[in-house]
Amino acid sequence: MNKILRFFLIIVVSSGILLYAISSLNTSQGYSGGNTLTVYNWGDYIDEDLIAQFEKETGIKVIYETFDSNEAMMTKIQQGGTNYDVAVPSEYTIEKMIQANLLIPLDHSKLPNLKNIDQRFMDLSFDPKNKYSVPYFWGTVGIVYNRKLLPDKEITSWNDLWNPDLKNQILLIDGAREVMGMGLNSLGYSLNDTNKKHLAEAKEKLDLLTPNVKAIVGDEIKMLMANEEASIGLVWSGDASEIMSENEDLDYVVPKEGSNLWFDNMVIPKTAKNVEGAHQFINFMLNAKVAAKNTDYVGYSTPNKQALKYLDEEVVNDERFYPSPELTKKLEVYENLGKRNLSLYNELFLQFKMHPK
Repeated sequence: MNKILRFFLIIVVSSGILLYAISSLNTSQGYSGGNTLTVYNWGDYIDEDLIAQFEKETGIKVIYETFDSNEAMMTKIQQGGTNYDVAVPSEYTIEKMIQANLLIPLDHSKLPNLKNIDQRFMDLSFDPKNKYSVPYFWGTVGIVYNRKLLPDKEITSWNDLWNPDLKNQILLIDGAREVMGMGLNSLGYSLNDTNKKHLAEAKEKLDLLTPNVKAIVGDEIKMLMANEEASIGLVWSGDASEIMSENEDLDYVVPKEGSNLWFDNMVIPKTAKNVEGAHQFINFMLNAKVAAKNTDYVGYSTPNKQALKYLDEEVVNDERFYPSPELTKKLEVYENLGKRNLSLYNELFLQFKMHPK
């Protein structure tokens, strides 16, 4: 009898250990539900104190994971191996995710803080009526440059970068849309141009820029510019703000020909297991004071109109990061180009990267 009891006891204990291991594994992989929420965001793109504040206010445990590209994020969600409850894709990716049926429609009645968002940034072409997404941050693509290293240069145009005096002085971010977009804008073409002749012209013009390009890099562009390893960089506005805080000789300009106006929005993927908690998290991030604190930390421009009241006037009135309506009209949102056209952009960008100096 003792042997039988011992046998059943071993089975019960073993089962308990196994269930605990499975539960821990699921949590580490991002499986969520109940009082757990898995958030998938860009790296260094939230004030982590706010995560702790949300957990304290709601009792929901947040598992926070990061990605480094829209493509990587979308692929992981498509594969469905991890149950992400909230993700933060960019505008053209949101359009693709809607088409691929990867998003859950938002219940606006559960997002009362949505009223805080500036109407200029609502109901945009990539998500009409914000059925699937709400704005998180926005910004531009432009030029950061060192006034001390370029005392006699005034940078106002994309075409200024082709000046022979700038040999080996320019850093470019490693992005096909951004670099090809610079080439297209410099010729007066749209960032979303799919005319093969225009794209070939842009690539040919970029080849002429090669002698001026010191390197094509990723996130390290912020450190390199701050340390004066180059005098000019093609960057996103939020990165420019961070770089400028490290080096007062740096300035940022959105070229007069126009540039990219980008948006990162919060969405609820089809993989979500805690849809209710996802709405709570999104609404929390839309709170004016929360959005202001997050903006102070991240450095990008907030679409939260009510949050502006809690930010320094010097920041809010800086047209480099909160452009005037006149300049904003010249800015374009990236459109979903489709696989074939995007492949062409990537192919031409790769050819440019391999072009000899």
